[in-house]
Amino acid sequence: MSETVNDKKNISRHILPTSANLLGLCFVILSFIRVLKLGHETLIDELVAVAIVLFFTSSFFSYVSMRSKRYMELCEKIADTIFLIGLFLLAVCSVLVAFEAIR
Repeated sequence: MSETVNDKKNISRHILPTSANLLGLCFVILSFIRVLKLGHETLIDELVAVAIVLFFTSSFFSYVSMRSKRYMELCEKIADTIFLIGLFLLAVCSVLVAFEAIR
Protein backbone atom coordinates (compact mmCIF):
# COMPACT_ATOMS: atom_id res chain seq x y z
CA MET A 1 0.00 0.00 0.00
CA SER A 2 1.33 3.37 -0.88
CA GLU A 3 0.46 6.20 1.43
CA THR A 4 0.88 9.83 0.63
CA VAL A 5 2.73 12.18 2.91
CA ASN A 6 -0.61 13.69 3.93
CA ASP A 7 -1.91 10.32 5.12
CA LYS A 8 1.16 9.72 7.25
CA LYS A 9 1.03 13.13 8.92
CA ASN A 10 -2.75 13.34 9.28
CA ILE A 11 -3.06 12.42 12.93
CA SER A 12 -6.07 14.66 13.46
CA ARG A 13 -8.37 11.81 12.56
CA HIS A 14 -6.93 9.96 15.57
CA ILE A 15 -6.76 12.92 17.93
CA LEU A 16 -10.41 13.93 17.51
CA PRO A 17 -12.10 10.71 18.71
CA THR A 18 -9.48 10.01 21.37
CA SER A 19 -9.69 13.54 22.73
CA ALA A 20 -13.48 13.37 22.77
CA ASN A 21 -13.36 10.07 24.69
CA LEU A 22 -10.91 11.48 27.22
CA LEU A 23 -13.13 14.54 27.56
CA GLY A 24 -15.96 12.24 28.61
CA LEU A 25 -13.65 10.38 30.97
CA CYS A 26 -12.70 13.68 32.61
CA PHE A 27 -16.38 14.42 33.24
CA VAL A 28 -16.74 10.99 34.87
CA ILE A 29 -13.68 11.64 37.04
CA LEU A 30 -15.01 15.05 38.01
CA SER A 31 -18.36 13.49 38.98
CA PHE A 32 -16.53 10.79 40.94
CA ILE A 33 -14.58 13.45 42.84
CA ARG A 34 -17.76 15.34 43.64
CA VAL A 35 -19.56 12.21 44.86
CA LEU A 36 -16.67 11.28 47.13
CA LYS A 37 -16.36 14.92 48.23
CA LEU A 38 -12.63 15.03 47.51
CA GLY A 39 -12.84 18.41 45.79
CA HIS A 40 -12.77 20.52 48.93
CA GLU A 41 -9.55 18.89 50.14
CA THR A 42 -7.46 18.78 46.99
CA LEU A 43 -6.76 20.52 43.71
CA ILE A 44 -7.84 17.44 41.76
CA ASP A 45 -11.15 18.90 40.61
CA GLU A 46 -9.45 22.05 39.33
CA LEU A 47 -6.86 20.00 37.46
CA VAL A 48 -9.57 17.82 35.91
CA ALA A 49 -11.43 20.97 34.86
CA VAL A 50 -8.27 22.21 33.14
CA ALA A 51 -7.92 18.81 31.44
CA ILE A 52 -11.52 19.15 30.21
CA VAL A 53 -10.70 22.50 28.64
CA LEU A 54 -7.50 21.09 27.09
CA PHE A 55 -9.24 18.08 25.55
CA PHE A 56 -12.06 20.26 24.22
CA THR A 57 -9.52 22.64 22.69
CA SER A 58 -7.61 19.74 21.21
CA SER A 59 -10.81 18.37 19.70
CA PHE A 60 -11.62 21.77 18.24
CA PHE A 61 -8.21 22.24 16.60
CA SER A 62 -8.24 18.67 15.35
CA TYR A 63 -11.61 19.26 13.69
CA VAL A 64 -10.45 22.55 12.19
CA SER A 65 -7.33 20.86 10.83
CA MET A 66 -9.45 18.23 9.07
CA ARG A 67 -11.74 20.87 7.58
CA SER A 68 -9.18 23.48 6.58
CA LYS A 69 -6.67 23.11 3.78
CA ARG A 70 -4.89 26.36 4.56
CA TYR A 71 -4.22 25.84 8.27
CA MET A 72 -4.17 22.05 8.34
CA GLU A 73 -0.59 21.54 9.53
CA LEU A 74 -0.64 24.37 12.07
CA CYS A 75 -3.93 23.29 13.63
CA GLU A 76 -2.77 19.68 13.69
CA LYS A 77 0.41 20.62 15.57
CA ILE A 78 -1.59 22.72 18.02
CA ALA A 79 -4.10 19.90 18.55
CA ASP A 80 -1.30 17.39 19.07
CA THR A 81 0.55 19.57 21.57
CA ILE A 82 -2.57 20.42 23.56
CA PHE A 83 -3.63 16.77 23.51
CA LEU A 84 -0.30 15.65 24.96
CA ILE A 85 -0.46 18.30 27.69
CA GLY A 86 -3.99 17.17 28.56
CA LEU A 87 -2.90 13.55 28.60
CA PHE A 88 -0.04 14.35 30.97
CA LEU A 89 -2.38 16.34 33.21
CA LEU A 90 -4.89 13.48 33.25
CA ALA A 91 -2.12 11.09 34.27
CA VAL A 92 -1.15 13.40 37.13
CA CYS A 93 -4.80 13.60 38.20
CA SER A 94 -5.08 9.83 38.14
CA VAL A 95 -2.08 9.48 40.45
CA LEU A 96 -3.52 12.12 42.80
CA VAL A 97 -6.91 10.36 42.88
CA ALA A 98 -5.16 7.08 43.67
CA PHE A 99 -3.26 8.70 46.55
CA GLU A 100 -6.50 10.24 47.87
CA ALA A 101 -8.26 6.88 47.68
CA ILE A 102 -5.46 5.23 49.64
CA ARG A 103 -5.37 7.96 52.26
